[in-house]
Amino acid sequence: MDASNLSVAVVQAEPIFFNLEACLQKTQKLILKAAKKGAELVLFPEAFLPAYPRGLSFGTVVGSRTPEGRDHWLDYWNHSVPVPGEAVNRLSQMARQSGIWLVIGITERDEREGSLYCSLLYFNPEGQLVHKHRKIKPTAAERVVWGEGDGSTLKVLDTEFGKLGGLICWENYMPLARVTLYQQGIQVYLAPTADERDTWQATMQHIACEGRCFVLGCNQYAKLENYPEEYQKEIAPERAILSRGGSIIISPLGQILAGPLFDEEGILYATLNMQETIKGKLDFAPVGHYSRPDIFDFQWKMRGK
Repeated sequence: MDASNLSVAVVQAEPIFFNLEACLQKTQKLILKAAKKGAELVLFPEAFLPAYPRGLSFGTVVGSRTPEGRDHWLDYWNHSVPVPGEAVNRLSQMARQSGIWLVIGITERDEREGSLYCSLLYFNPEGQLVHKHRKIKPTAAERVVWGEGDGSTLKVLDTEFGKLGGLICWENYMPLARVTLYQQGIQVYLAPTADERDTWQATMQHIACEGRCFVLGCNQYAKLENYPEEYQKEIAPERAILSRGGSIIISPLGQILAGPLFDEEGILYATLNMQETIKGKLDFAPVGHYSRPDIFDFQWKMRGK
């Protein structure tokens, strides 16, 4: 790996909904495809295993739950990912065999607690699981599905090519969460998401300019017809496309390097010149010469936990 250049792949794909085994098989095929194109880092979307449960209520309204919703919750639980576990071992093997950094969104199953979490797993090219980040604030109805991470995993990794980290979906709208990453010198910022709106692209460009870092935005593509039939009944039939995607790769000065990709599955590729993250700080360094620590004070309370 050339430390000054990094070849990346952002995978916009449709998971096999509520089917962990099929999702793992598809993941492996996509990794092999990206690796053959020379990718050294491959990013998958938020909750790709076993799919983001878009459109589902799990039988919940304020003050009430249904037996059918609990059955759906059990189904999702059974196909979610224990860490450690067999699915993690297989992802580790995929990363090692392809010699890549693999970062993938999962719904994590904590069997001791009985809770699910929206998590992001980082595997190095040796296949080691080197980091797990739990989403610190699920959005709106996501709070029925996922618990909150405690904040101790808001870490940036030192790698052979630079500083690697990221946030999940609307964590990226939390200014102080971003500052936590900026303080650690992040250079490659990963933003797996379920947000398909056009406005998300502006958020990705803003973060790139603000952090003077490369930003990899990654979303799922999803069609209603590929949901299991029993789940399709919960969702309005006119919503044939449940997620349009919108994956994108952006430079430290906010320039679009690849994408945005809408309305189809695909893989975006780009080569990142890591020197650009330094050159971008000539005129703006968010925690350096463009900060005012004499005026503002910030504390990451979970540091070192």
